[in-house]
Amino acid sequence: MGKALEGIRVVDLTVWFQGPVAAQYLADFGADVVKVERPQGGDQGRGVRSIKSLEVGDWNQYFMVINRNKKSMAIDLKKPEGQEILHRLIEKSDVFLSNLAPEMLAGWNLSYEKLVAINPRLVYATNTGYGRFGGVSKPSFDMTVQALTGAMARLGEPGQPPIYMGMGSGDAFGGIMSALGIMLALYQRRRTGKGQYLDASLYGAQLYLAAPYLQSYLAGHQGSALQHSRKQAANPLWNLYPTQGKWVYLCEQNADGRFAALCRALAADALGNDPRFADAAGRTTHNAALIAAIEALTLQRGHAELMAAFKAAGLVASPVNNLADVIKDEQAWQNGYFLKAYSEEVNREVEVRGMPVTLSRTPGELRCLGPELGQDTEVLMMELLGYEWEAIEELKAKGAIP
Repeated sequence: MGKALEGIRVVDLTVWFQGPVAAQYLADFGADVVKVERPQGGDQGRGVRSIKSLEVGDWNQYFMVINRNKKSMAIDLKKPEGQEILHRLIEKSDVFLSNLAPEMLAGWNLSYEKLVAINPRLVYATNTGYGRFGGVSKPSFDMTVQALTGAMARLGEPGQPPIYMGMGSGDAFGGIMSALGIMLALYQRRRTGKGQYLDASLYGAQLYLAAPYLQSYLAGHQGSALQHSRKQAANPLWNLYPTQGKWVYLCEQNADGRFAALCRALAADALGNDPRFADAAGRTTHNAALIAAIEALTLQRGHAELMAAFKAAGLVASPVNNLADVIKDEQAWQNGYFLKAYSEEVNREVEVRGMPVTLSRTPGELRCLGPELGQDTEVLMMELLGYEWEAIEELKAKGAIP
């Protein structure tokens, strides 16, 4: 059976993370993604061997994973001949995706108006920092945009520095929003026969990621906008607690039955009999005292012992794992959230991020890791675009392709 997006061709003119990962989601489910790169070095992500000056492995996992399942064409878009090659590719494609500056695209004759004139069915997708409107065009990074959204101000303890969620989470989520927008536009095209212009910005994606607290603030509940101390959580049964090992997050309603179950799990009869905590109102009023009492008890146990007691009592909780724990989680492997692939760079099998969505009939597939720079240029020009070998040689001589 064919893949879900088989027959869809995407021209991927993106760099770094948000744009490439948007195209990666499409490629994973069968889209024919052609990554267009500059001949001199290609996508800057090809050079990432460390993050914050710390090595991240002996192979370029940053580029290879988010550009998996793609082909690569190296084209010098500063040259008219290079632009002509891309225009011919646009004629045979369904989607144009870029996170480069609109001014740069226009200077290369790749504006929406230019490309839709070539192919009226084209879905033209951009990934901007702050959206198409409003006039803000300054550089955007995951952490600077996250700072703007208010999310960082909400995380951490009062009086302590705001916390950056890290891991490129905003970029990754922005990529998902971009892929969603592309699929919506392709679905609409089935009805009208025409493409359209769409934008998925880093700012817009991270504002959406800030829900539901952002929505609460929009509704007038201003207290939700600032940091809250876990030692003063309004609901002590929905809170983070330390143990002799890992931290544990308890997630329960402030209800009498749930509090009784917690007291059983902690073998804390005195806590259950304390009149201050006899009902939900009392537990809210005396929340700081209750949290301190619970913490004193959880610190007497290791996280595994505490989790076993919580499970026996029917309480919902989870230990706070680190990434080393997560990659060993059999649940993630069984669902294909982690996969293995062969890396020619290091001549061995490596472990990579898998598919965030499972489809029963047309599942995603990891066919190959990221391509070598320009490895498919000549084949695509001959087999897809119809160039003769003599013409390709001439374009090489002019510097349009390497």
